[in-house]
Amino acid sequence: MLALDPFLTAEDRAFRDSVREFLDQALTPELRQAGRYATSVFIDPAISMEWQRILYARGWAAPDWPEAFGGTGWSSLQRYIFAFECAVTHAPNLAPMGLKMIAPVLFHYGTAQQQGYYLPRILSGEDYWCQGFSEPGAGSDLAALKLRATGDGSDYVLDGSKIWTTHAHYANRMFALVRTSGEGRPQSGITFLMLDMDSAGISVQPIRNASGEHDFNQVFFDGVRVPKANRLGPENGGWDVAKYLLGFERGGRYAPALRAYLNLLEEAASVGCAARVAMRLAEEAVEIEALCAMEIKAINGQQDGSQAAVQASML
Repeated sequence: MLALDPFLTAEDRAFRDSVREFLDQALTPELRQAGRYATSVFIDPAISMEWQRILYARGWAAPDWPEAFGGTGWSSLQRYIFAFECAVTHAPNLAPMGLKMIAPVLFHYGTAQQQGYYLPRILSGEDYWCQGFSEPGAGSDLAALKLRATGDGSDYVLDGSKIWTTHAHYANRMFALVRTSGEGRPQSGITFLMLDMDSAGISVQPIRNASGEHDFNQVFFDGVRVPKANRLGPENGGWDVAKYLLGFERGGRYAPALRAYLNLLEEAASVGCAARVAMRLAEEAVEIEALCAMEIKAINGQQDGSQAAVQASML
């Protein structure tokens, strides 16, 4: 069920087998259980960071990163195989804000000094990041944000708040959009900053959901000083930086979807289900198999330059 074998070469299968061997040895029952019952990309940092440390020791914490910064040097298909095998073995998700969101922005916009400081700490798990974008009056209309950053010598001074900030109570770092100008179009006065969550003047207030769980927060800034050296991109150029980052936030949905489907299939098999439900599950399995084949074809197209755009459009 959902095997990649029909689409892989002998070399690909050898790589797949090495990944399976590693996962079989490295994934403890506790890690598998946490991955099995995860209801979100975000899980308890005690779990995600333990798994990241294991992958970091193996050199596999950031398959998508350039090799020069600590990536694996794998091909697109190898990265796909790794993600697939992690999903089907219930490996827990890694915290995405550092590895998959701020890191690509640092690759593109960061100075050599910023890259040299932050990237090793992200890779090792020393830093845990949260995202400061939404505000009480700026959610779907992000350009309406008002968190003010006033220049003062070599610092910005921040006053305002962010809301729905996932895992801000765990994070020691935040990347945030702030307003540095009120002139012109709203988008033109926004700047992208990286800041320390233990800075004086930051307070975190929990927002609990109906079940009492605590993932979200409102974060308040009262005269918080952030060095201008922590800016990514030019002052008032943060809107373009944010658009670049969101391209990474909105990608990579296949593995979590596959995990959710496999969980559903296992539950259905354990409790039994009506014939019509079994038929619906079978239909979904066929569609996922077709998606799998299309994705691998698209990846191969990217690697040899043939019709990559066409395959991506089909997906």
